[in-house]
Amino acid sequence: MVFALVANGTLVTPAQPATAVPWWSFGKTVIAATALTLVRDGLTGLDDAVAEGPFTLRQLLRHEAGLADYSELADYHAAVARHDAPWPADDLLERLDARRLRYTPGDGWRYSNVGYLYVTRLIERVTGLALEEALTRQVFTPLHLSRVRLAKTRADLQGVEMGSAPDYDPGWVYHGLLVGPLDEAALCLDRVLSGALLPPELLREMQTVRRLGGAIPGRPWATPGYGLGLMQGGESGGLMLSGHTGVGPGSVVAVYRCVDGDKSASCAVFHPGGNEGAVEFEVVQRLSTALPHL
Repeated sequence: MVFALVANGTLVTPAQPATAVPWWSFGKTVIAATALTLVRDGLTGLDDAVAEGPFTLRQLLRHEAGLADYSELADYHAAVARHDAPWPADDLLERLDARRLRYTPGDGWRYSNVGYLYVTRLIERVTGLALEEALTRQVFTPLHLSRVRLAKTRADLQGVEMGSAPDYDPGWVYHGLLVGPLDEAALCLDRVLSGALLPPELLREMQTVRRLGGAIPGRPWATPGYGLGLMQGGESGGLMLSGHTGVGPGSVVAVYRCVDGDKSASCAVFHPGGNEGAVEFEVVQRLSTALPHL
């Protein structure tokens, strides 16, 4: 495993800073932060209905919109394994019968990549920009992050550490696959949650979670919850974690921040394997070790 650590806002351990890795579902945190900048700027509202269905931006960001997820399609996994070309997004939605809600929006919780595809479409509509341009303008440039990019084709993954899936096509990530160095992942999360991008009221909204039950076997979560693009909750040792884990073919990434009084630390860990629990425990260990010495 490789890691990067930010302590009290300063990068202290750049881990192979020139090596880009897939951010997988940590990209959801970036997408959520981007959407919240549009709320900040008065361009959309958290509780406004969106064009794709009878649900709100808040419900999409918190996986409460009633949507299914394409990970449940056996044909999807088979096509990825065969290295097929990604299906057009509308074809995917038709195969999933995505218009059929699985529960009334707001009444349940179900992790859905489709929901984040809809958020990216909203971002593009509101800004009039392609997704990568919008992410750069709204988040990466204000946070002084210059080495993150959106991978759209296999050629875009040249030089990216993809673990055991070097032939992966990023088009299979329908809300977009961000790639970048671990230090920029840790800095991105740290700067978003420290208030460098969003006003206090929107940071509170981002970190207002839906509780998701008790401890998760094989993972550090004791009180897991989900906010707006954030996995957040307590772990068995007492730390309160905010961030996201991402799992894809060939690798896992986990990026989390915790605060202890006036001290804070953010850690990003990447592993070219498939054990998300082990990567999350590594993050917890790194943060637990760092905080007492700040």
